[in-house]
Amino acid sequence: MQTTLSESARHLPRAAEAESILRTCVHCGFCNATCPTYQLLGDELDGPRGRIYLIKQVLEGNDVTQKTQHHLDRCLSCRNCETTCPSGVDYHNLLDIGRAVVDAAVPRPLGQRLLREGLRQTVPHPDLFKSLVNGGQMFRALLPGTLQSKLPRRVYPAKPRPMTLRERQVLMLEGCVQPGLSPNTNAAAARVLDRLGISVIATREAGCCGAVDYHLDAQAAGLDRARRNIDAWWPGIEKGAEAIVQTASGCGAFIKDYGHLLASDPAYADKAKKVSELARDLVEVLRDEPLEKLGIHASQRLAFHCPCTLQHGQKLGGAVEALLTGLGFNLTSVPDGHLCCGSAGTYSLTQPELSRQLRDNKLNALESGHPEVIVTANIGCQSHLDGAGRTPVRHWIELVEAALP
Repeated sequence: MQTTLSESARHLPRAAEAESILRTCVHCGFCNATCPTYQLLGDELDGPRGRIYLIKQVLEGNDVTQKTQHHLDRCLSCRNCETTCPSGVDYHNLLDIGRAVVDAAVPRPLGQRLLREGLRQTVPHPDLFKSLVNGGQMFRALLPGTLQSKLPRRVYPAKPRPMTLRERQVLMLEGCVQPGLSPNTNAAAARVLDRLGISVIATREAGCCGAVDYHLDAQAAGLDRARRNIDAWWPGIEKGAEAIVQTASGCGAFIKDYGHLLASDPAYADKAKKVSELARDLVEVLRDEPLEKLGIHASQRLAFHCPCTLQHGQKLGGAVEALLTGLGFNLTSVPDGHLCCGSAGTYSLTQPELSRQLRDNKLNALESGHPEVIVTANIGCQSHLDGAGRTPVRHWIELVEAALP
């Protein structure tokens, strides 16, 4: 795509990257075929190609409008288009660059600003978020339906974690919302890894991965969180930790981008690159281990929802399915498994109507094979899908841990 950046755009920190990405796009439109919002709305500007044109116009010096911001906001950042694109367009990085320019130029209405700031002040803080969830559970009956659906139907308490310190060790991101919404997920992962001779070293100082801030108009704050996590993990890395494990694929996709996002930071570039190299989704660790040692012979009927951040962001589509099938679980077929469930971080709160439509479509597909339980690999998807009050939704590692002899 022929591109001529404006003089002001050429001074942006990521100007060369934006220009390179734009020139990669051949505006073929294949991306629209798998874009969830384009499928729902049928508007060219609500598909990847249209959004690329909008960003191109902004970077070439055209007026920035609320309309531009509106269509960029509607993007789920699911990266389905990247999987489909024959030219390898690095869409999500272009979108981040474009959003930063647009959000700096177009003030949001007061209601949107308050919502986004409120999310930034609560979601990335594990203790505060957990307190709010616990308080919400106590007064659940008094809350409106929209808020009730954001609370877990059932909280599975965390089982005790193994205390044995083994020769093989990994670090684990504890996360921000998962300790409040699904506290047993990381504990279950630690127990399974312990059976395989791997100790999990929890690092409470490493909290939110930074994605919440980064995708809510506060990219600098998101990168600061990344730096704090790097500092928290670095002593463990120096002691020989073989991986940094994430049980939430959304966090994992963002951490694997640390090296790219901090490449121009002289103090953190090398460390960020190392952290990204060590970042592993839980399935990446387990699939290389002798799982027969677990002694599991499961037969439960499951539907697996593969989060966008796992299949499109981390290119791990099919990995969890293969692992679960190998352990004996009976996985049902899921039509249109490539499509987003509508969670997309805080999207279910900032774009509730579109999010609900996508959720209901996804649940219809997941339930078509009549599973006993739906399992997934990302806390955002888990909470969003379970909030519909239909088939129970849990993290896949909890079912694996429950099946241990």
